[in-house]
Amino acid sequence: MDQQKEHLSQLYGEHHERGGRYNYLFCHGERGPHLRRWIGTGKTVLDLGCRDGMLTQFFFSGNTVIGADIDPEALRLAKKRLGIETHWLDLNAEWSFPEQAFDAIVACEILEHIFFPQLFLERIQKSLKKGGLFLGSVPNAFRVRNRWKFLWGQEFDKDPTHVRQFSYAKLHGTLSEFFSVREIVPIQGKIAPFLPVRSSTLPSLARLFAKDLLWRADIK
Repeated sequence: MDQQKEHLSQLYGEHHERGGRYNYLFCHGERGPHLRRWIGTGKTVLDLGCRDGMLTQFFFSGNTVIGADIDPEALRLAKKRLGIETHWLDLNAEWSFPEQAFDAIVACEILEHIFFPQLFLERIQKSLKKGGLFLGSVPNAFRVRNRWKFLWGQEFDKDPTHVRQFSYAKLHGTLSEFFSVREIVPIQGKIAPFLPVRSSTLPSLARLFAKDLLWRADIK
């Protein structure tokens, strides 16, 4: 187990280093204000896949935050940046958190890395307090841009650490097994070269063209 975890840590560390993913924020921080507003302050928050804390810093102030990640270097940077408690975990195989311990659990860009999402979501559900929030995001794998790539025989997802893909409908269905989904917000993406996805975009269009899908859910 330890050898496998070490190997996985090295794989992710090299992936993050090679891809310039340290001190980098996917979707240019557009998810941050949503998370900060939804979480508020005075909360105990678990940030799964916190990496180096770039997104965590949006909701860190006024809350007690614990971060978890498979990449030790990322955790070192998160601790240096925010001073938070960190846990080195393989979230596909480990869970070290007690039941009903957190007001909010954040899992941004994590679910696509999980082999058995039902087990993962069940663990999260048990670790949330009554009325707790589950927030997160996944790449919108079935957006129109990716469909065109697939049609022309091109890879639409070149990230070797992804083990599953989500559409809006699949994400909603997966989350709904354990949580009440309050909203799924399409993030970034372009309908045309000079027509980005905005909050005012027709929802059906936004779901087709958005780059990322950010959700807010709570316990049923």
